[in-house]
Amino acid sequence: MDKKLRTKDKILQASIELFNQQGERQVTTNHIAAHLGISPGNLYYHFRNKEDIVRHIFKEYAKLLDNRIQPPSRASEALDALAQYLDVVFELMWRFHFFYANLPDILARDEALQQDYLLVQKGVLNKVISVLQALKQAEVIAIDEQDIPTFAHTIKLVVTFWISYLKTQAPHAAIDQQQAYQGVLKVLLLFKPYATHQAMPRIQKLQQHYQHLAGQLMLN
Repeated sequence: MDKKLRTKDKILQASIELFNQQGERQVTTNHIAAHLGISPGNLYYHFRNKEDIVRHIFKEYAKLLDNRIQPPSRASEALDALAQYLDVVFELMWRFHFFYANLPDILARDEALQQDYLLVQKGVLNKVISVLQALKQAEVIAIDEQDIPTFAHTIKLVVTFWISYLKTQAPHAAIDQQQAYQGVLKVLLLFKPYATHQAMPRIQKLQQHYQHLAGQLMLN
């Protein structure tokens, strides 16, 4: 049993690596098996096909997302919760960037995966709404209550399609981690019009932190 689990995990990790490097559409189960030095039959013992591998990868991604994104327990922790959300989402975006790079196509080929994706994203949206409500309560942002769900959707739009946007700008260029963090800066910019006067220095400090991670010059 332990050996089977180890092989299965190796297949998943190799698949993520190859999908990220070459694009999910370009990689076949034969490529994955060859990369690991195992027979295609050994791979099929663990997974029925490539779609089955992608589903298992998504389950791992969804589990990490659910475990690591938590709404703040107190309003005073709201800005920390926002930073945690940004850290987790963009770290996972980088770790599984093949999925974001070709999201509509991957989901269009697997109806069951699309339903799972929509369910997971509904949960993520609710957590983002909770973070925004806590930020409002803590007077970090000033926003009408009825605008919070739309603002949460806007944040998710930027997060979800940032990698796809990068690919449209340079289809054949490899995406690096610094480019992923540039997406964090785009999200933070959305907050600045809503930031209260007393919270603006803290928002700017977060901005400087992510500028450093994105490889950009620090603001004065």
